Amino acid sequence: MTPTSDETIPLDERITGALVGAAVGDALGGPVEGYSPEQIVERHGGRVQGIVGPWHGDAWRTARPVAPYHKGDGHVTDDTLMTHALVRVYGAVRDHLDAYAVAAHLVPDLMDNPRWIPELETEAIPLQRIFLAEKWLVARLHHGHADPREAGVGNIVNCGAAMYMAPVGLVNAAHPAGAYAEALDVAGAHQSSYGREAAGVFAAAVAAACAPGATPDSVVAACLSLAKDGTRAALETVCDAASRYTDFESALRPLREAVAPYDTVGPDYRDPSLGARRPSRLHTIEELPVALGMMIVARGDFRHAVLGAVNYGRDCDSIATMAGALTGALGSEVPSAWAKAVAEASRLDLHAPARTLTEVAREIFARDVRRRRAHEAAFARIGG
Repeated sequence: MTPTSDETIPLDERITGALVGAAVGDALGGPVEGYSPEQIVERHGGRVQGIVGPWHGDAWRTARPVAPYHKGDGHVTDDTLMTHALVRVYGAVRDHLDAYAVAAHLVPDLMDNPRWIPELETEAIPLQRIFLAEKWLVARLHHGHADPREAGVGNIVNCGAAMYMAPVGLVNAAHPAGAYAEALDVAGAHQSSYGREAAGVFAAAVAAACAPGATPDSVVAACLSLAKDGTRAALETVCDAASRYTDFESALRPLREAVAPYDTVGPDYRDPSLGARRPSRLHTIEELPVALGMMIVARGDFRHAVLGAVNYGRDCDSIATMAGALTGALGSEVPSAWAKAVAEASRLDLHAPARTLTEVAREIFARDVRRRRAHEAAFARIGG
């Protein structure tokens, strides 16, 4: 359920809800990623209602196009691996991040530190799991020595940066404009155009969801006050469509129809159009508007929003990651059985990153207050 407007949920609970919720959404969406709602129903005999096994069953090791990844059975994907990596960067820097922090900390983390990779069922460096759009970080920053602020230019434009920006929103809790600006800087090392814009808007949405009395409508309003170009237009169109529905089943087709004019991938997710993922001021990634739309349909309820995102199909692990982070930050309860199963299957402590980020968020806020007071004093002395 979603808290009423007069409830104040502590920061640590919001951060835990967002990060655990994102991981659970990711794990639920992974097994059906790339398929349509109709294909999902045919494969599972109805809508997905929780954790399911691999699409190809025991043949996942060799089945195309997912081999060699074990998607399903509660395994998180690269969305969660990248989110937790960014939390580790915050834990190292303990201040606001920028593109240079990505080069100095995130890239070495991806290259040098073996970790358990649930989908590979082995320990490996994260670089061996992330996809080409994320490997771009290593190619451009480590091998290409690109300026971190510009390294995202030339990469395919997708949700690769947006999918792990929840920590930026959480350290800027209740300050959407600050989250937006910081995420744009961080994402500049990874993405450009509407992919970078989506990273900023998603971080802003998470920050807005942490505000006292936040609601799905207030989150969308914060996003619309900051979003630019095709991203803003898509958010407005999709969220308007979502406001007419109260169950995800009836909203699946209308949300896809609403976002389709702004989406460059096209109707066949596994066979993108020639214009797919190229820079544009007219387009948007699909994942963010649909995640916000499912949050609206679900009235902020975690279970409803995440299951809507999962059954939407297409890039549903990232959509469900975002929907889970947003509703978790709003205070909607993440089902404990799901969280426990995902943690055990993925061999992850889903609460440890939240504890780290809560500590860092408080340190950053205290430092921000000192910086602001110093600025106020200096400005007053010069006659401001």
